[in-house]
Amino acid sequence: MSKEVEKIPNAENPETLLDLKLTEVKEVAAGIPAVVNALKHVFSEMGPVRGTKALFKLNQKDGFDCPGCAWPDPDDERSAFAEYCENGAKAIAEEATSKRLDAAFFAANSVYDLSLLNDYEIGKKGRVAQPMFLAKGASHYQPISWESAYQKIATHLNELASPDEAVFYTSGRTSNEAAFLYQLFVREYGTNNLPDCSNMCHESSGVALNESLGIGKGSVTLEDFYESEVIIILGQNPGTNHPRMLTALQKASENGCTIISVNPLPETGLLAFSNPQTVKGALGIKAKLTNIFLQVKINSDLALVQAIEKRLLLEEDKAPGTVLDAAFIGKETLGFDDFRNHILRQDIAFLLSQCGISEAQFEEVIEVLKVKKKIIACWAMGLTQHKNAVDTIKEVVNLLLMKGSIGKPGAGTCPVRGHSNVQGDRTMGIYEKPSLAFLKRIDDFYHFSTPKHHGYDVVDCIHAMHQGKAKVFMAMGGNFLSATPDTTYTAQALRNCKLTVQVSTKLNRSHLITGEEALILPTYGRSDKDIIGGIEQFVTCENSMGVVQMSKGNLKPVSNDLRSESVIVCELAQSVLASKSVVPWSTYAQHYDYVREAIEKCIPGFENYNIKVRKLGGFYLPNSARANHYPTQTGKANFNIARLEPNALKSHELMMMTVRSHDQFNTTIYGLDDRYRGVLNERRVIFMNEEDAKERGLKRGDKVDLYNYHGGVERVAHNFIVIPFSIPRQCTASYFPEANVLVPIGSVAEKSNTPTSKYVVIELKINNQNATLA
Repeated sequence: MSKEVEKIPNAENPETLLDLKLTEVKEVAAGIPAVVNALKHVFSEMGPVRGTKALFKLNQKDGFDCPGCAWPDPDDERSAFAEYCENGAKAIAEEATSKRLDAAFFAANSVYDLSLLNDYEIGKKGRVAQPMFLAKGASHYQPISWESAYQKIATHLNELASPDEAVFYTSGRTSNEAAFLYQLFVREYGTNNLPDCSNMCHESSGVALNESLGIGKGSVTLEDFYESEVIIILGQNPGTNHPRMLTALQKASENGCTIISVNPLPETGLLAFSNPQTVKGALGIKAKLTNIFLQVKINSDLALVQAIEKRLLLEEDKAPGTVLDAAFIGKETLGFDDFRNHILRQDIAFLLSQCGISEAQFEEVIEVLKVKKKIIACWAMGLTQHKNAVDTIKEVVNLLLMKGSIGKPGAGTCPVRGHSNVQGDRTMGIYEKPSLAFLKRIDDFYHFSTPKHHGYDVVDCIHAMHQGKAKVFMAMGGNFLSATPDTTYTAQALRNCKLTVQVSTKLNRSHLITGEEALILPTYGRSDKDIIGGIEQFVTCENSMGVVQMSKGNLKPVSNDLRSESVIVCELAQSVLASKSVVPWSTYAQHYDYVREAIEKCIPGFENYNIKVRKLGGFYLPNSARANHYPTQTGKANFNIARLEPNALKSHELMMMTVRSHDQFNTTIYGLDDRYRGVLNERRVIFMNEEDAKERGLKRGDKVDLYNYHGGVERVAHNFIVIPFSIPRQCTASYFPEANVLVPIGSVAEKSNTPTSKYVVIELKINNQNATLA
């Protein structure tokens, strides 16, 4: 058996642990504590004047879009006081910090010394203030001019044997304009190697929804939440990951909606909420959100949904025409009879044993669902990051199709995206497998021939870099190393590159694990003013529900040596492609209206883009499923047949899912207080069932090493502290990115190729060191 030895100092193998304290697990999300924590972060990073200025424009119709999650803003009135959540405020504090890293900082701190810090400490250093270059064999970054940086990238790219030896990654915070320009540059250069963060999160949703419904996006609007009779939340923790969703859930609940939450952990934000913008919330009076909580085992959602479906089919047989929507099924769907026969062959008792819920809970769910017709299904990573993710999401769609709960008010699909423009980036063409129709529109408008073969997604590009097939890596935002699976393997892949380029706002670990040469190109954040030729610019973003709206920063940038992502792409394209290019890059760099005019010509749904997006609040993109139209290969909404494969664990093995703390957004660590779970000052923890801990001779505070052996490779994460928690037997949870070293690069979802970060088989071995608990 081969071993993956951890080679990233401190990040995966720290010599010491922090002073862990276990506090009371909170019973209610948000409230005044959320306000206090938000302001503390904002004012400590930005000061009261700059901080207040930013907060008053955050998520306002004439302000800037939150760089955090993609939850939509209200279509009508928005709070003039605070149209944001605690974690949105923290995101702004991180992005708009007044701390700046210039040449003197990099001269005083070697790459190795910085790599000894953990991700939280690295992120707190501040904004990168000027372009920086790490020469081959050098120990320190040194300043470089923009023109020299572009020329260095151009030299590397033009020396490659094929454009397919370069990889161009995109983070979900990239604006529509920058994303369109980026994919245009990459395709004119000659490759479709455009992996993005979707590959690691909602790729499974896109595949499943496209095959089932003909559109890879959700079908609901925010208003649908207020008309819904039932909202099912699967594999999602809105209190931490999408806190503004709690307000929508509260309003839905007040309107009589039944909320069913399905999750291995009883997350505080799923259960109760104190809205600090209401009198009751400010007084600490909580509003109950979840009516029925189903604490399922990891990766048992498919079994649960199939059990529900069978019981609903049986109820329909008892009282025809009262449970299912036969008219919708007959008119709009295909494959129902085969689906029905398949589900009726399943054994409900076995399915319930797989997901671990009681018959009483199951009956409660059935009593609700059999009489309701307006159902919304929401989900996030808890569904998408499993081997069977695509089938599981299709099964959720099956349930909605049975009930006729798509294409009408108060009903439909709601994959809740985790990054503020990740959906918009895909709309703009950031995709390694573009459709021929999309490429033809680019070809016809620009009169060059785009590459037609598929490119690398995230997992494929990591393998390509590891094998030496990809030699240049460029990231438009993000923290690639900390976001990706199999950290040691991915780190070696990046080190194998000739050049790595990071377009970034702040310092992160991907600046410290590099190719032979490395560049950091500093860019604006969402909150920064973007002025070109004396004219203030704005960009646009698309939220989870398909609304495109403007985003216009209002803060003075921390440095005069920053450039926008759009301008960086335009200037880089001119250096790389020079006279070979037929794209008017210099024009696009002068004003973003010209970019939007091009988008209008190339991407359906953006007619009169510059006019519509200037309307405060933006506009909805066309959505076929919302309109009860299903442009699949069959021309109908398709029922899917999925065969359940039970989780097979040996007696000494456990399932681990990676999760965020409440003081975190994706790979950005805001602080060390996961107050909803009662964990303070430590991130290297493993939440596990108390009986599982006892069987292994473990108690609270014991230290263990975590092992994964997928594919005959030993992966190990050292020094994790045991915390007994409310979680089903054989299930555990640990924070990412600390636990990403255990996520095998070879374990991916079928069809979507998404890493299975929510299903990692681990073993525990006792570490003889003692942790400090208070």
